[in-house]
Amino acid sequence: MNALTDTSRPEWTTSSPAHGVMGIVRLMLTDFRNYDHLNLELDTRSVVLAGANGAGKTNVLEALSFLTAGRGLRGAKLADVGRCSPSEAHERPWAVSADIETPAGSTRLGTGIDAATPDRRSVHIDGKPAKGASALAQHVGAIWLTPAMDRLFTDTPGERRRFIDRLVTVLDPEHSSRCAAYDQAARRRARLFRDGVTDNAWYEALEDTLARYGIAIAAARRDTVAQLNDVLVATEGPFPAAHLKLTGQVDDWLEHLAALDAEDAFRNDLVSTRQTWSRTGDAPPPQGPNRSDLMVVMAKTGRPAADCSTGEQKALLVSIVLAHVHLQSERRGCPPLLLLDEVAAHLDRDRRRYLFERVTASGAQAWLTGTDVSVFSDLGDAAQMFSVSDGTVLPVSSATVVSHPSSLPSPQSQRA
Repeated sequence: MNALTDTSRPEWTTSSPAHGVMGIVRLMLTDFRNYDHLNLELDTRSVVLAGANGAGKTNVLEALSFLTAGRGLRGAKLADVGRCSPSEAHERPWAVSADIETPAGSTRLGTGIDAATPDRRSVHIDGKPAKGASALAQHVGAIWLTPAMDRLFTDTPGERRRFIDRLVTVLDPEHSSRCAAYDQAARRRARLFRDGVTDNAWYEALEDTLARYGIAIAAARRDTVAQLNDVLVATEGPFPAAHLKLTGQVDDWLEHLAALDAEDAFRNDLVSTRQTWSRTGDAPPPQGPNRSDLMVVMAKTGRPAADCSTGEQKALLVSIVLAHVHLQSERRGCPPLLLLDEVAAHLDRDRRRYLFERVTASGAQAWLTGTDVSVFSDLGDAAQMFSVSDGTVLPVSSATVVSHPSSLPSPQSQRA
Protein backbone atom coordinates (compact mmCIF):
# COMPACT_ATOMS: atom_id res chain seq x y z
CA MET A 1 0.00 0.00 0.00
CA ASN A 2 1.34 3.46 -0.84
CA ALA A 3 0.37 7.06 -0.29
CA LEU A 4 -1.58 7.21 -3.54
CA THR A 5 -4.16 4.70 -2.30
CA ASP A 6 -3.73 4.60 1.49
CA THR A 7 -6.97 5.38 3.33
CA SER A 8 -5.94 4.30 6.83
CA ARG A 9 -6.00 6.68 9.77
CA PRO A 10 -2.81 8.67 10.29
CA GLU A 11 -0.26 7.88 12.95
CA TRP A 12 -1.35 10.91 14.94
CA THR A 13 -3.89 13.68 14.57
CA THR A 14 -4.41 17.23 15.74
CA SER A 15 -7.63 18.23 17.40
CA SER A 16 -7.67 21.81 16.10
CA PRO A 17 -10.57 22.77 13.84
CA ALA A 18 -9.80 23.71 10.29
CA HIS A 19 -9.15 27.39 9.64
CA GLY A 20 -8.50 29.37 6.51
CA VAL A 21 -9.79 28.93 2.98
CA MET A 22 -7.29 26.53 1.43
CA GLY A 23 -4.77 24.09 2.80
CA ILE A 24 -3.42 20.58 3.15
CA VAL A 25 -5.37 18.66 5.80
CA ARG A 26 -3.61 15.35 5.31
CA LEU A 27 -0.17 14.57 3.88
CA MET A 28 1.17 11.11 3.11
CA LEU A 29 4.66 10.24 1.87
CA THR A 30 5.92 6.83 0.85
CA ASP A 31 9.63 6.20 0.24
CA PHE A 32 10.23 9.88 -0.48
CA ARG A 33 13.77 11.16 0.28
CA ASN A 34 14.47 10.22 3.91
CA TYR A 35 10.84 9.32 4.68
CA ASP A 36 9.94 5.63 4.69
CA HIS A 37 6.34 6.46 5.54
CA LEU A 38 4.84 9.71 6.77
CA ASN A 39 1.16 10.14 7.45
CA LEU A 40 0.04 13.42 8.97
CA GLU A 41 -3.36 14.94 9.64
CA LEU A 42 -3.47 18.71 9.87
CA ASP A 43 -5.80 21.68 9.72
CA THR A 44 -5.57 24.52 7.23
CA ARG A 45 -3.56 26.88 9.44
CA SER A 46 0.07 27.48 8.54
CA VAL A 47 2.61 24.80 9.37
CA VAL A 48 6.01 25.24 11.02
CA LEU A 49 8.63 22.51 10.64
CA ALA A 50 11.56 22.97 13.03
CA GLY A 51 14.63 20.80 13.33
CA ALA A 52 18.34 20.47 12.74
CA ASN A 53 19.87 20.80 9.30
CA GLY A 54 19.48 17.55 7.37
CA ALA A 55 16.50 16.36 9.43
CA GLY A 56 14.16 16.34 6.44
CA LYS A 57 12.31 19.68 6.67
CA THR A 58 12.98 20.73 3.09
CA ASN A 59 12.12 17.23 1.91
CA VAL A 60 8.55 17.77 3.12
CA LEU A 61 8.35 21.05 1.20
CA GLU A 62 9.76 19.35 -1.88
CA ALA A 63 7.11 16.65 -1.61
CA LEU A 64 4.42 19.33 -1.52
CA SER A 65 5.95 21.04 -4.56
CA PHE A 66 5.43 17.82 -6.51
CA LEU A 67 1.70 18.43 -6.17
CA THR A 68 2.20 20.93 -8.98
CA ALA A 69 3.49 20.51 -12.52
CA GLY A 70 7.25 20.38 -13.03
CA ARG A 71 10.18 18.86 -11.18
CA GLY A 72 9.61 20.32 -7.74
CA LEU A 73 11.43 23.03 -5.85
CA ARG A 74 14.83 21.35 -6.28
CA GLY A 75 14.36 20.56 -9.98
CA ALA A 76 15.34 16.97 -9.24
CA LYS A 77 15.06 13.97 -11.53
CA LEU A 78 12.26 11.57 -10.64
CA ALA A 79 14.70 8.75 -9.87
CA ASP A 80 16.61 10.95 -7.41
CA VAL A 81 13.81 11.78 -4.98
CA GLY A 82 12.99 8.22 -3.96
CA ARG A 83 14.26 6.82 -0.68
CA CYS A 84 15.65 3.82 -2.54
CA SER A 85 18.41 3.86 -5.13
CA PRO A 86 17.33 4.34 -8.78
CA SER A 87 17.99 0.64 -9.42
CA GLU A 88 15.48 -0.28 -6.68
CA ALA A 89 12.82 2.23 -7.75
CA HIS A 90 10.78 -0.43 -9.55
CA GLU A 91 10.50 -2.38 -6.28
CA ARG A 92 9.74 0.56 -3.94
CA PRO A 93 8.45 3.51 -5.96
CA TRP A 94 7.93 6.82 -4.17
CA ALA A 95 4.56 8.53 -3.78
CA VAL A 96 3.11 11.76 -2.40
CA SER A 97 -0.56 12.20 -1.59
CA ALA A 98 -2.49 15.02 0.02
CA ASP A 99 -6.05 15.84 0.96
CA ILE A 100 -6.74 19.50 0.23
CA GLU A 101 -9.56 21.70 1.48
CA THR A 102 -10.58 24.50 -0.88
CA PRO A 103 -13.66 26.73 -1.18
CA ALA A 104 -14.92 24.24 -3.79
CA GLY A 105 -14.61 21.28 -1.40
CA SER A 106 -12.17 18.49 -0.62
CA THR A 107 -9.83 16.90 -3.16
CA ARG A 108 -7.21 14.17 -2.90
CA LEU A 109 -4.15 14.65 -5.08
CA GLY A 110 -1.53 11.97 -5.58
CA THR A 111 1.64 11.69 -7.58
CA GLY A 112 4.65 9.41 -7.77
CA ILE A 113 6.25 6.84 -10.01
CA ASP A 114 4.83 3.49 -11.02
CA ALA A 115 6.85 0.32 -10.65
CA ALA A 116 6.42 -0.39 -14.37
CA THR A 117 7.51 3.08 -15.51
CA PRO A 118 9.93 4.56 -12.93
CA ASP A 119 11.04 7.23 -15.41
CA ARG A 120 7.55 8.73 -15.66
CA ARG A 121 5.41 10.50 -13.08
CA SER A 122 1.85 9.31 -12.55
CA VAL A 123 -0.89 11.60 -11.25
CA HIS A 124 -4.15 10.71 -9.52
CA ILE A 125 -6.98 13.08 -8.66
CA ASP A 126 -9.59 11.72 -6.26
CA GLY A 127 -8.25 8.23 -6.98
CA LYS A 128 -8.59 8.49 -10.76
CA PRO A 129 -5.62 8.69 -13.15
CA ALA A 130 -5.00 12.10 -14.73
CA LYS A 131 -3.34 12.66 -18.10
CA GLY A 132 -0.38 14.55 -16.72
CA ALA A 133 1.04 16.73 -13.96
CA SER A 134 -0.46 19.86 -15.54
CA ALA A 135 -3.87 18.64 -14.28
CA LEU A 136 -2.72 19.33 -10.72
CA ALA A 137 -2.66 23.08 -11.41
CA GLN A 138 -6.45 23.06 -11.65
CA HIS A 139 -6.68 22.12 -7.96
CA VAL A 140 -3.76 23.70 -6.13
CA GLY A 141 -1.29 26.46 -6.77
CA ALA A 142 2.02 26.53 -4.92
CA ILE A 143 4.85 29.02 -4.86
CA TRP A 144 8.05 28.76 -2.90
CA LEU A 145 11.13 30.54 -1.68
CA THR A 146 14.29 28.55 -0.96
CA PRO A 147 17.85 29.53 -0.05
CA ALA A 148 18.94 28.66 -3.60
CA MET A 149 16.64 31.40 -4.89
CA ASP A 150 18.58 34.08 -3.03
CA ARG A 151 20.70 34.43 -6.18
CA LEU A 152 17.74 34.53 -8.56
CA PHE A 153 18.47 38.06 -9.72
CA THR A 154 22.09 37.22 -10.57
CA ASP A 155 21.36 33.74 -11.90
CA THR A 156 20.65 32.75 -15.51
CA PRO A 157 17.66 34.12 -17.45
CA GLY A 158 16.32 30.57 -17.54
CA GLU A 159 15.92 30.54 -13.75
CA ARG A 160 14.04 33.83 -13.84
CA ARG A 161 11.79 32.52 -16.63
CA ARG A 162 10.98 29.46 -14.54
CA PHE A 163 10.19 31.72 -11.59
CA ILE A 164 7.74 33.90 -13.50
CA ASP A 165 6.20 30.86 -15.20
CA ARG A 166 5.47 29.32 -11.79
CA LEU A 167 3.73 32.53 -10.74
CA VAL A 168 1.72 32.61 -13.98
CA THR A 169 0.70 28.94 -13.70
CA VAL A 170 -0.70 29.45 -10.20
CA LEU A 171 -2.96 32.18 -11.60
CA ASP A 172 -3.59 30.52 -14.98
CA PRO A 173 -3.40 26.70 -14.76
CA GLU A 174 -3.38 26.33 -18.56
CA HIS A 175 -0.04 28.14 -18.74
CA SER A 176 1.98 25.01 -17.97
CA SER A 177 0.24 23.15 -20.82
CA ARG A 178 1.04 25.98 -23.22
CA CYS A 179 4.68 25.93 -22.15
CA ALA A 180 4.83 22.16 -22.62
CA ALA A 181 3.27 22.41 -26.10
CA TYR A 182 5.71 25.16 -27.08
CA ASP A 183 8.73 23.19 -25.87
CA GLN A 184 7.59 20.07 -27.70
CA ALA A 185 7.13 21.97 -30.97
CA ALA A 186 10.55 23.62 -30.55
CA ARG A 187 12.21 20.24 -30.03
CA ARG A 188 10.49 18.75 -33.07
CA ARG A 189 11.55 21.70 -35.24
CA ALA A 190 15.15 21.40 -34.03
CA ARG A 191 15.03 17.71 -34.88
CA LEU A 192 13.99 18.56 -38.45
CA PHE A 193 17.07 20.77 -38.75
CA ARG A 194 19.31 18.04 -37.38
CA ASP A 195 17.84 15.47 -39.77
CA GLY A 196 18.25 17.79 -42.75
CA VAL A 197 14.54 17.84 -43.63
CA THR A 198 13.82 20.34 -46.42
CA ASP A 199 10.04 19.96 -46.84
CA ASN A 200 8.65 23.39 -45.86
CA ALA A 201 5.24 21.96 -44.95
CA TRP A 202 6.71 20.22 -41.89
CA TYR A 203 8.29 23.45 -40.71
CA GLU A 204 5.24 25.63 -41.39
CA ALA A 205 2.98 23.49 -39.22
CA LEU A 206 5.42 23.60 -36.29
CA GLU A 207 6.12 27.31 -36.77
CA ASP A 208 2.42 28.07 -36.63
CA THR A 209 2.24 26.17 -33.32
CA LEU A 210 5.29 28.02 -31.98
CA ALA A 211 3.86 31.40 -32.97
CA ARG A 212 0.45 30.77 -31.40
CA TYR A 213 1.72 29.26 -28.16
CA GLY A 214 4.74 31.53 -27.93
CA ILE A 215 2.68 34.72 -28.04
CA ALA A 216 0.13 33.23 -25.62
CA ILE A 217 2.94 32.42 -23.16
CA ALA A 218 4.46 35.88 -23.47
CA ALA A 219 1.05 37.55 -23.11
CA ALA A 220 0.23 35.57 -19.95
CA ARG A 221 3.57 36.54 -18.43
CA ARG A 222 2.98 40.16 -19.39
CA ASP A 223 -0.48 40.17 -17.82
CA THR A 224 0.82 38.68 -14.55
CA VAL A 225 3.73 41.10 -14.36
CA ALA A 226 1.42 44.08 -14.90
CA GLN A 227 -0.93 42.94 -12.15
CA LEU A 228 1.92 42.23 -9.76
CA ASN A 229 3.25 45.73 -10.34
CA ASP A 230 -0.17 47.18 -9.55
CA VAL A 231 -0.27 45.30 -6.24
CA LEU A 232 3.33 46.17 -5.37
CA VAL A 233 2.93 49.90 -5.98
CA ALA A 234 -0.16 49.98 -3.74
CA THR A 235 1.46 48.06 -0.88
CA GLU A 236 3.26 49.68 2.02
CA GLY A 237 5.36 47.78 4.50
CA PRO A 238 8.90 46.98 5.64
CA PHE A 239 9.76 45.06 2.46
CA PRO A 240 10.93 47.22 -0.46
CA ALA A 241 8.51 47.25 -3.38
CA ALA A 242 9.82 45.71 -6.58
CA HIS A 243 9.03 46.68 -10.16
CA LEU A 244 9.08 43.91 -12.74
CA LYS A 245 9.59 44.06 -16.50
CA LEU A 246 9.95 41.42 -19.21
CA THR A 247 12.60 41.97 -21.84
CA GLY A 248 13.05 40.20 -25.16
CA GLN A 249 12.05 40.43 -28.79
CA VAL A 250 8.71 38.72 -28.28
CA ASP A 251 7.98 41.10 -25.40
CA ASP A 252 8.81 44.09 -27.60
CA TRP A 253 6.38 42.81 -30.23
CA LEU A 254 3.60 42.62 -27.64
CA GLU A 255 4.52 46.09 -26.40
CA HIS A 256 3.88 47.64 -29.82
CA LEU A 257 1.61 45.21 -31.68
CA ALA A 258 -1.75 43.54 -31.23
CA ALA A 259 -1.53 39.85 -30.31
CA LEU A 260 -2.37 38.59 -33.83
CA ASP A 261 0.19 40.95 -35.36
CA ALA A 262 2.75 39.76 -32.81
CA GLU A 263 2.04 36.18 -33.89
CA ASP A 264 2.72 37.17 -37.49
CA ALA A 265 5.98 38.88 -36.50
CA PHE A 266 7.11 35.77 -34.61
CA ARG A 267 6.07 33.52 -37.49
CA ASN A 268 8.09 35.67 -39.91
CA ASP A 269 11.10 35.45 -37.61
CA LEU A 270 10.83 31.68 -37.58
CA VAL A 271 10.70 31.60 -41.37
CA SER A 272 13.76 33.84 -41.47
CA THR A 273 15.76 31.49 -39.23
CA ARG A 274 14.74 28.57 -41.43
CA GLN A 275 15.92 30.40 -44.54
CA THR A 276 19.23 31.18 -42.85
CA TRP A 277 19.61 27.47 -42.08
CA SER A 278 18.92 26.50 -45.70
CA ARG A 279 21.69 28.90 -46.87
CA THR A 280 24.32 28.34 -44.18
CA GLY A 281 23.39 25.11 -42.42
CA ASP A 282 23.14 27.01 -39.12
CA ALA A 283 19.81 28.05 -37.54
CA PRO A 284 19.83 31.02 -35.12
CA PRO A 285 17.59 30.47 -32.07
CA PRO A 286 14.09 31.91 -32.53
CA GLN A 287 13.26 35.06 -30.59
CA GLY A 288 10.40 33.46 -28.67
CA PRO A 289 9.45 33.36 -24.99
CA ASN A 290 12.40 31.03 -24.40
CA ARG A 291 14.68 34.06 -24.93
CA SER A 292 12.88 36.48 -22.60
CA ASP A 293 14.23 37.65 -19.27
CA LEU A 294 12.62 39.04 -16.13
CA MET A 295 14.19 42.27 -14.95
CA VAL A 296 13.52 43.47 -11.38
CA VAL A 297 14.37 46.85 -9.86
CA MET A 298 13.61 48.59 -6.59
CA ALA A 299 10.46 50.60 -7.28
CA LYS A 300 11.55 53.70 -5.34
CA THR A 301 15.12 53.99 -6.57
CA GLY A 302 15.14 52.11 -9.87
CA ARG A 303 18.20 50.21 -8.70
CA PRO A 304 18.51 46.81 -10.40
CA ALA A 305 17.94 43.92 -8.03
CA ALA A 306 21.14 42.30 -9.31
CA ASP A 307 23.08 45.25 -7.85
CA CYS A 308 21.39 45.13 -4.44
CA SER A 309 22.76 43.47 -1.32
CA THR A 310 21.86 39.89 -0.50
CA GLY A 311 19.46 41.08 2.19
CA GLU A 312 17.77 43.52 -0.18
CA GLN A 313 17.41 40.82 -2.83
CA LYS A 314 15.77 38.50 -0.28
CA ALA A 315 13.39 41.29 0.77
CA LEU A 316 12.46 42.00 -2.88
CA LEU A 317 11.69 38.33 -3.43
CA VAL A 318 9.46 38.23 -0.36
CA SER A 319 7.61 41.35 -1.53
CA ILE A 320 6.96 39.74 -4.95
CA VAL A 321 5.68 36.53 -3.34
CA LEU A 322 3.38 38.42 -0.96
CA ALA A 323 1.99 40.43 -3.87
CA HIS A 324 1.37 37.18 -5.73
CA VAL A 325 -0.49 35.68 -2.74
CA HIS A 326 -2.77 38.73 -2.78
CA LEU A 327 -3.22 38.48 -6.54
CA GLN A 328 -4.22 34.83 -6.50
CA SER A 329 -6.69 35.42 -3.69
CA GLU A 330 -8.34 38.06 -5.87
CA ARG A 331 -8.26 36.11 -9.14
CA ARG A 332 -8.91 32.52 -8.07
CA GLY A 333 -10.84 33.05 -4.87
CA CYS A 334 -8.30 31.36 -2.62
CA PRO A 335 -4.61 31.87 -1.87
CA PRO A 336 -1.81 29.54 -3.02
CA LEU A 337 0.08 27.06 -0.94
CA LEU A 338 3.17 28.93 0.27
CA LEU A 339 6.42 27.01 0.85
CA LEU A 340 9.01 29.11 2.71
CA ASP A 341 12.27 27.28 3.32
CA GLU A 342 14.56 28.93 5.90
CA VAL A 343 13.10 32.38 5.20
CA ALA A 344 12.05 33.69 8.61
CA ALA A 345 15.42 33.21 10.35
CA HIS A 346 17.08 35.68 7.99
CA LEU A 347 14.56 38.47 8.61
CA ASP A 348 14.62 40.98 11.45
CA ARG A 349 11.77 40.94 13.96
CA ASP A 350 9.69 43.65 12.25
CA ARG A 351 9.88 42.05 8.82
CA ARG A 352 9.23 38.62 10.28
CA ARG A 353 6.08 39.81 12.06
CA TYR A 354 4.92 41.61 8.92
CA LEU A 355 5.40 38.43 6.88
CA PHE A 356 3.42 36.40 9.41
CA GLU A 357 0.65 39.00 9.52
CA ARG A 358 0.31 39.16 5.72
CA VAL A 359 0.24 35.38 5.37
CA THR A 360 -2.28 34.94 8.18
CA ALA A 361 -4.53 37.70 6.84
CA SER A 362 -4.51 36.15 3.35
CA GLY A 363 -5.76 32.77 4.57
CA ALA A 364 -2.80 31.09 2.85
CA GLN A 365 -1.42 27.95 4.38
CA ALA A 366 2.31 28.63 4.63
CA TRP A 367 4.77 25.82 5.32
CA LEU A 368 7.78 27.38 7.04
CA THR A 369 11.03 25.67 8.02
CA GLY A 370 13.74 26.66 10.45
CA THR A 371 16.20 25.27 12.96
CA ASP A 372 14.75 27.20 15.93
CA VAL A 373 11.03 26.94 16.64
CA SER A 374 11.12 30.10 18.79
CA VAL A 375 11.69 32.16 15.62
CA PHE A 376 8.04 31.44 14.80
CA SER A 377 6.64 32.26 18.23
CA ASP A 378 4.90 35.41 16.96
CA LEU A 379 2.62 33.18 14.90
CA GLY A 380 1.04 31.92 18.11
CA ASP A 381 -2.16 29.97 17.46
CA ALA A 382 -2.14 31.03 13.79
CA ALA A 383 0.16 28.06 13.05
CA GLN A 384 0.64 24.43 13.99
CA MET A 385 4.16 23.57 15.10
CA PHE A 386 6.11 20.38 14.42
CA SER A 387 9.51 19.00 15.26
CA VAL A 388 11.37 17.16 12.49
CA SER A 389 14.12 14.66 13.26
CA ASP A 390 15.55 11.96 11.00
CA GLY A 391 12.43 11.39 8.95
CA THR A 392 10.03 11.74 11.89
CA VAL A 393 7.54 14.59 12.29
CA LEU A 394 5.95 15.16 15.71
CA PRO A 395 3.72 17.94 17.06
CA VAL A 396 5.29 20.52 19.34
CA SER A 397 3.22 21.62 22.33
CA SER A 398 2.72 25.35 22.67
CA ALA A 399 4.42 25.22 26.07
CA THR A 400 7.73 24.33 24.46
CA VAL A 401 7.72 27.37 22.17
CA VAL A 402 9.52 30.32 23.73
CA SER A 403 7.00 32.95 22.78
CA HIS A 404 6.53 36.65 22.84
CA PRO A 405 3.00 37.92 23.41
CA SER A 406 1.44 37.64 19.97
CA SER A 407 -1.11 39.99 18.49
CA LEU A 408 -1.47 38.02 15.27
CA PRO A 409 -5.13 37.26 14.60
CA SER A 410 -6.12 33.72 13.80
CA PRO A 411 -7.32 32.93 10.29
CA GLN A 412 -10.80 32.43 11.77
CA SER A 413 -10.91 35.94 13.22
CA GLN A 414 -9.55 37.36 9.97
CA ARG A 415 -12.65 36.06 8.19
CA ALA A 416 -15.05 37.23 10.87
